[in-house]
This record gives sequence, structure tokens and C-alpha cells, in this order.
Amino acid sequence: MKTKISQKDKVLRHLKEIGAITPVQAFFDYSIMRLAAVIFILKDEGYNISTTILKSENKFGEPVSYAQYKIENEKN
Repeated sequence: MKTKISQKDKVLRHLKEIGAITPVQAFFDYSIMRLAAVIFILKDEGYNISTTILKSENKFGEPVSYAQYKIENEKN
């Protein structure tokens, strides 16, 4: 039987082992639809996670912005 890993643990592992994560990556890689909520919990637990707002265009050529999260260092 597989052990279920929490969304929080999946995101934390990604931040530590792979690096920055965006909502689209979280959705496609881990089926997490509310990445900002998971990041909020991690920050509340003392992790120093920075947010960078990136800008791009959607498939219609319209401007969009989205967050990219990166862990700065281990828990304070």
C-alpha cells in the first residue's frame, strides 16, 4: 500500500530538491490547484519562501502574471 504524501510535503520537497515552483508546475506535477495556500502554510511554519511575480502572455497573446516561489533558506 502506498503512503500518501501531503501537498505541503510535496511542495517542500520540490522547493528543496528541484528549486522554484509555479502554480502551473504544481498542478501538472502534483495535481495541486491552490499552491498559494500551501505556500502560506509553509511560511506560517517558519520557512523563508520568496515570491517573484513573472509576466508572460496567454495563448491569445494577452498579458498575464503569475507567482514563482523559491525557498531562501531553511526554517528560521
